[in-house]
Amino acid sequence: MAQLYPKLILEALSKVKYPGDGLDIVMKGMVEDDVRINGQKVTFTLAFQKKNDPFRKSLAKACESAIHTYIDKGIEVNIEMKFPEPPPKPLNEALPNVKNVIAVASGKGGVGKSTVASNLAIALALQGYKVGLLDADIYGPSVPTMFALEDAKPLMDKIGEKDVMIPMEKYGIKTLSIGFFVEKDNAIVWRGSMATGAVKQLITDVHWGELDYFVIDMPPGTSDIHLTLVQTLAITGAVIVSTPQSVALADAKRGINMFQNEKINVPVLGLVENMAWFTPAELPENRYYIFGEGGCKTLAEQMEVPLLGQIPIVQSIREGGDKGAPVALDPDSVTGNAFAELATAVIERVNYRNENMDPTQVVEMQK
Repeated sequence: MAQLYPKLILEALSKVKYPGDGLDIVMKGMVEDDVRINGQKVTFTLAFQKKNDPFRKSLAKACESAIHTYIDKGIEVNIEMKFPEPPPKPLNEALPNVKNVIAVASGKGGVGKSTVASNLAIALALQGYKVGLLDADIYGPSVPTMFALEDAKPLMDKIGEKDVMIPMEKYGIKTLSIGFFVEKDNAIVWRGSMATGAVKQLITDVHWGELDYFVIDMPPGTSDIHLTLVQTLAITGAVIVSTPQSVALADAKRGINMFQNEKINVPVLGLVENMAWFTPAELPENRYYIFGEGGCKTLAEQMEVPLLGQIPIVQSIREGGDKGAPVALDPDSVTGNAFAELATAVIERVNYRNENMDPTQVVEMQK
């Protein structure tokens, strides 16, 4: 029996040529520096540059043959193979330069979801973040009005070989809405496939660029559009908007359950209670709970999600939305401060979620 040592093994392996270029595998660096000898058993690693190298099996046989030919036929040869790791995919292939995707949703319409989404986006931008806002409420787009962009028409540009839309920019936010492409007084009458196709285009055929937060104003309820969004984007988390009244809370609960469904599995960052109370301007210390008191707090406790904020009914919120100047633009006002605090709560929840939970995956629905 031959006395074995690593240099002897490498000398034998240097006789083996890689079929692709004729170089010996030791010179190419294919033999890892991990030759292990245990009696008459030799173990080493072959490192390949391609995942499915067509010569991997024949090369392993050639290595074994070389050791048997140049050293000893009685040697037991064990070859381990190492392949390159595939480059990590971006969390969102559709939006590779977006760090966090926030879905602002509600179980029903009329609870102020678009108002919350728009003001949240502005409040995030005022804190120095790069923010995008997608109005995905295909049948009732509100962003053009809330940002005074009703007559805006996005431009097209060419990025590489692809023609893409350029989002409108206002208040430091990149924004896009189906409302930019239809007459504002016309009803949008589309079948589900047309609506979902349009939403997908507003994501994939747009140059959104680098964003810290991509806020999506979701349609009310649960629909094909919601499924399209979770199948297109890995959503970081959902913010559920509701009023305190029982009928809204019941729908909000369904919205939470939709995102927490095991097939969807999108973390719910928390609840926002909109129209929490009314305070008349002449009685600033008074609070009138028109839609009930504490409903969202109770639901948040039941569903074990945070209550992110409470937004009062204030005339300035409605006026700001109608005029295209959302109240969050004035963080020193009572209502502006409420949205600033909401933005801070969302940031904290996103950071906590990213540090303590696995990244959300794009949903693959079974047919």
